[in-house]
Amino acid sequence: MKEIHINCDLGEGGEFDADLMPLISACNIACGGHAGTLERMQHTVTLALENDVEIGAHPSYPDKNNFGRKSLDISAEDLQLSLVAQILSLKQIAEAEGAKLSHIKPHGALYNDAAKDEKIAQIVIDSVLEFDEILPLFVPHNSVISEMANGKIPLIFEAFADRNYNENYSLVSRSKSNALITEKEAVFEHLFGMFSEAKIRCENGVEISCNTNTFCLHSDTPNSVEILKYLHQKLAEKNIKIKNT
Repeated sequence: MKEIHINCDLGEGGEFDADLMPLISACNIACGGHAGTLERMQHTVTLALENDVEIGAHPSYPDKNNFGRKSLDISAEDLQLSLVAQILSLKQIAEAEGAKLSHIKPHGALYNDAAKDEKIAQIVIDSVLEFDEILPLFVPHNSVISEMANGKIPLIFEAFADRNYNENYSLVSRSKSNALITEKEAVFEHLFGMFSEAKIRCENGVEISCNTNTFCLHSDTPNSVEILKYLHQKLAEKNIKIKNT
């Protein structure tokens, strides 16, 4: 049986964390930038340990007002200080529980900006490199950060099961009505094509290649639990198992 790796952004204040955790391979835990408190981090780490799910840090622009989904005008020094503090806070909580972080995944606008902006990409890279143990970094395909971090940081290439793509590998803007894929059947078709054929079908029908290590499903999609349960069912029919579940 083949295995597929599915990750989910958790610890963001959503109501589905406990239901999602048993269905995924890895969680990316908000660590105070766009969402998350020390108590919520602790709770989410405990949930992950109970379900044998990989624990990753999910740092962002320090901007809870916009949920980290808008680019922030902030100095390089202040952004790096914030990112290191965010990662460190989750790292300390995880280690106090006998766990270790498995990866780092930037959130929202920080993720998208680092994919195309050398300055932001360098700040993220420098933040990761401040730690003695260099953790793998989730990165999108065809991105500035993947090129700049190559050879310095282990890279895990990620694609989104519930987001539509443009031909340049960027995600369709959330301002557009077709940015999100919310029907469970459509999410499965999108995911299965990326996994089995290593191709992303863009919103205009053009196919672009991808060699993806992990696939993200957003926890704040209202039917995210239903989608994941459906994915388990349909993937099993294809003799594919979601790793760690």
